[in-house]
Amino acid sequence: MEALGVKPALIVGDFDSHCNPHLDVETVVLPCEKDDTDTVFAVKTMVQRGYDDLLIGVIGARLDHTLGNVSILLYLDSLGKKAEIVDDYSEMQIVSKDEVSIEDKYPFSRCSISRAVRGDYDPRCEVPARRAEITCEYQYGVSNEVLPGKTAKISVRDGKLLLIKICRQ
Repeated sequence: MEALGVKPALIVGDFDSHCNPHLDVETVVLPCEKDDTDTVFAVKTMVQRGYDDLLIGVIGARLDHTLGNVSILLYLDSLGKKAEIVDDYSEMQIVSKDEVSIEDKYPFSRCSISRAVRGDYDPRCEVPARRAEITCEYQYGVSNEVLPGKTAKISVRDGKLLLIKICRQ
C-alpha cells in the first residue's frame, strides 16, 4: 500500500501472516480455515461488486501461492475480466482473446497454460517465433526482447498464454 502510494477501498484477510492494519477502510476478517485463499475471496468480492479491471499484487516468497494466483488470472479471464499480477520484478497477464502490445522496455516470456496455444507472434522481437504454437510440455517462448524502438504484438487464436513482462531493475 505504501510502496504504491494508494489507499485501499477494501481490505480482506484472515491476518494469520500479517497484522490487521486497523485503517479507516472497510475490512473483512476471514476465518483462518477456509477453502478459498484470502486473495481468491478478495477477487470474488471485487467481481461481485462489479469491478472489470483488476490489479493484483500477490507475488511473494511462496511458489504455491504464486501458482494459485496465476489460476486467479485464468478465472478472471474466463469471466471476461482484465487482470494483471504485478510485483517488483514482473507483470503477468493472460492472453486469450485480445491482442496485447509489448513495449521495447520489457523483456518477456510467453508460457502456455493450456494444452497448446496457437497464435500470431510478432516478428519485431529479438528472437522471432518460428512456430506459432507453444505447448505445456515445451515452453520455448521464454526470455524474449522486443527490438529497440519497436512495439511487439501478441494474439492468441486458440488456448491461453501467460505473458510475463520483466521489469528492468
